[in-house]
Amino acid sequence: MQKVLQGLRVLEIGGLGPGPFCAMHLADLGADVISLVRPSSGTPITGDLLNRGKRSVFTDLKTPEGRALALQLVRDTDVLIEGMRPGSMERLGLGPQECHAIHPALVYGRMTGWGQHGPLAHTAGHDANYAALSGAMWGCSPADARPVPPFGVLGDIGGGALYLMTGVLSGVLQARATGQGCVVDAAIVDGAAHMLNLMLSMRATGLVGETRDTSLHTTAPFYDTYVCADGEHITIGPIEAQFYQLLLHTLGLQDDPEFTGDQWERSAWPRRRARLAALFLQHPQAHWQALLEGSDACFAAVLSPQAAAQHPHLQARSVYAHDGGTLQASPAPRFGSAPYPINPSGPAGAHTAQVLQALASGGSAWQS
Repeated sequence: MQKVLQGLRVLEIGGLGPGPFCAMHLADLGADVISLVRPSSGTPITGDLLNRGKRSVFTDLKTPEGRALALQLVRDTDVLIEGMRPGSMERLGLGPQECHAIHPALVYGRMTGWGQHGPLAHTAGHDANYAALSGAMWGCSPADARPVPPFGVLGDIGGGALYLMTGVLSGVLQARATGQGCVVDAAIVDGAAHMLNLMLSMRATGLVGETRDTSLHTTAPFYDTYVCADGEHITIGPIEAQFYQLLLHTLGLQDDPEFTGDQWERSAWPRRRARLAALFLQHPQAHWQALLEGSDACFAAVLSPQAAAQHPHLQARSVYAHDGGTLQASPAPRFGSAPYPINPSGPAGAHTAQVLQALASGGSAWQS
């Protein structure tokens, strides 16, 4: 099967989190990805899933042999992805200047939390820290609760890996048109803040306020999550009047005095939330799914990945799959009606001999 990124060559300097995810995503869509990773005797934070579709090679970039291997691969690659602290690749002799000297059209993708410059650029951090400082975590809870971001999704992936991917693919388009590569500075704080523009655009309408207790997504009873009788949760979000009225009719609340007033009467929101909370607590999640799912009431059950994989809609779209006993999401987006097949995952270093032999014989390590 011909994939959209077939023929794109990507060299990944193995790391943690968003960089490896971005490289996996590129491999999902057809890119030939070689990942250089340092052998480690410790337990890795992530499993082999992020290796899917890649060829993984053990090497130590701090050695002359490791540096030479990396530069040999750079000569014929389109994209390099690295996720080290600013200055680390330069100290290894593998910074943009060295790489562009031998391959001017290279797109050099740099993935960090804080960015390549700024007061915090050289300090350690993780997903939650970047999401917090960017402003993205601000609305991740009800107004009266502590903000809790979705683990790894808001910062590492949403603000990080996907912005890195946008950057390197944009750079490839430029390089193919001009023959000139570029350096992509993909910082999670930048991407996570950029994602807020949708929310910030809602300030003019009053849907988002200056404080958490004046924003729709943290205070409105019709845009919230509720606990069910079995301890599971559901979500509702009928912002539009016609969808809100449909929800009330389906729940039998259309003539309830508490709900006959204006949907946007904020003074009534606490009382309405209490009523809805008591109502949803009367039945288990499956009851509300049977009643509301598939309607325009803007409803969905809150599911674990394991439960989501069993949902008829996600099954119809083949969103999840099991490969070697590991639950994983299929490649996205799709080009046509079905997702691309899932590439096999392998352990770190599994392709070391294959790649080194190809280079030693005078050939190319890259797939045609």
